[in-house]
Amino acid sequence: MLASIGLYAQLAAVPSLRSLEASFNFHTSHHPRLGCPPVRRSTLSDANARRSCDIFFQVATHLMSFVSRRIRKNYTHALYLIDSTSFTLKGRYFDPWTRLSRNGFTQGIKLHLLYNANVSSPVDCSFTHANVNDLTEGMKLNLEEYATYVFDKGYCDYNWWASFESKNARFVTRFKDNVSLSVVESRIIPEDDKAVILSDEMVKFKNTHPRGGKRNWYVRPLRRVTVAREGNPVPLIFATNDIESPAIEIAMLYKSRWEIELFFKWIKQHLKIKQYLGRSYNAVRIQILTSLIAYLLLSIYRQKSQPQKSLWILLSEVRGALFHPVSFDGGLARERRRKTNLLIDKQLVFHF
Repeated sequence: MLASIGLYAQLAAVPSLRSLEASFNFHTSHHPRLGCPPVRRSTLSDANARRSCDIFFQVATHLMSFVSRRIRKNYTHALYLIDSTSFTLKGRYFDPWTRLSRNGFTQGIKLHLLYNANVSSPVDCSFTHANVNDLTEGMKLNLEEYATYVFDKGYCDYNWWASFESKNARFVTRFKDNVSLSVVESRIIPEDDKAVILSDEMVKFKNTHPRGGKRNWYVRPLRRVTVAREGNPVPLIFATNDIESPAIEIAMLYKSRWEIELFFKWIKQHLKIKQYLGRSYNAVRIQILTSLIAYLLLSIYRQKSQPQKSLWILLSEVRGALFHPVSFDGGLARERRRKTNLLIDKQLVFHF
């Protein structure tokens, strides 16, 4: 019941438990189909606080696994983007459990995401408090063979970078400003790319024992690509273990990282995670997971039936058609009719 009502709250964009109670209970004739009785604010509040968010995480994981299967089926080499976003949670109800884990930038929780750029969809997620380093969660990922991973310099750990080699995976990221490198080889830049690519070099780390007895196990040469930025005199310096692709392709791969930033912006603007229906750690995670579930369902529906429409237009149509029968003549319906007609034809052929 809580899952259905939470999904309704996302799609209907209700601002509070009072609004959720009033709007959902208005459609009493549809409650039996959902298996939900009329709801009460007190019941929803208790469920948000006490009901485990694990079921929501399992549903989101199942939908993300469905997307992952499509990637393996349709794409030889997947392109993954790694990043996190913070949700600021302040005030007398949030402070008791968010104040102690705040950092210099925010107070609240973080959503860590693995995002597939091939199908524009998240494929893995986790939650932490705001003061947990992005790298801590990044290192927990199971790397996929022959895939490409793009992430910012917040995920700088040379030993973690070395683990990509064992999976034959490539990465594109940025060097930290204080990194000590020696140039092994300078590569020729194509004439057409010289306005963008300032340098293309093979480099090695100078120091294999950085500090505190730590050992840097990345001993192979890395590629350093320096890229000019329009309107900014400070160039971007990329690090990658891909020594074959053109430098301009490396630059474009890192540029694709903005897709995950746009995803975070989209769910925060268009789904219901600016105002919270509960104040506990559990309730906030439930609401964010429900927003991910709503996004994944919309995305799968769009890919299967109406790929020409933007996700925002599709969300607007769904919001306008909640609890109403929808006449839909998309590709999925046409395929069902085709198979039905084929079956009828075959039955006629073998009729005696």
